[in-house]
Amino acid sequence: MAGHNKWSKVKHIKAREDAKKGKIFSKFAHEIAIAARDGGGDPDLNPRLRTAIDSAKGQSMPKDNIERAIKKGTGELGGEAIQEVTYEGYGPGGVALLVEVATDNTNRSASEIRSIFTKNNGSIATPGSVAYQFERKGEIRLDASSVSEEDLLEAALEAGAEDMQSDGGQHVIRTAAADLNAVAVALRESGHPPVSQELVSIAPIPTMVEDATIARQAIRLFELLDDYEDTMNVFTNFEIAEAALAGIEA
Repeated sequence: MAGHNKWSKVKHIKAREDAKKGKIFSKFAHEIAIAARDGGGDPDLNPRLRTAIDSAKGQSMPKDNIERAIKKGTGELGGEAIQEVTYEGYGPGGVALLVEVATDNTNRSASEIRSIFTKNNGSIATPGSVAYQFERKGEIRLDASSVSEEDLLEAALEAGAEDMQSDGGQHVIRTAAADLNAVAVALRESGHPPVSQELVSIAPIPTMVEDATIARQAIRLFELLDDYEDTMNVFTNFEIAEAALAGIEA
């Protein structure tokens, strides 16, 4: 699962939450707004929006915040529309990164993302020069305690999924990008509601980082990009060799 697992091999290096409450709510608000913009504001007719709302409620996001995000997505609130932008770049050791941002100010975001790269041994790349190293896939996550791996695998394959793995208390289902919504709807209808569904970028051929110093720098850059207020996702192609991992932990 190289690329989107945020290096499952080194999750235990730094036990931190994904973000503070404000950051979590901000990401949910962006996702809800984008889902409403693309598929309408009725969650019964918009699977992506329904999943986003369910996920937000699971993190105790206030109802008013959810309704405001829906109205922003449908244009009822006016103001600058949320835009999705993907920035491509290279990090220490030449590792590749894709940064997906949802912003109402693309000039500000571009400047701030560029600054994060340049101040942390990285550089922004021209569009397309990094993205070709990744494949676009659908990813659906379900709570592992709600259904057995065997039962879910059968349901997922019947729904058209490509594969499934377990990761940190969740079942992770991968689909072709075009099949994401159809598989998510089929799973929901069969009694297996997703915790989340999204398009992800996976690097089929990872770059192995052998040096502990480079690994530390790459992790640092990833985390700073991931913590940026408008970031929705960061995808990378690097994995860390066991020797480098041991050097980081020493």
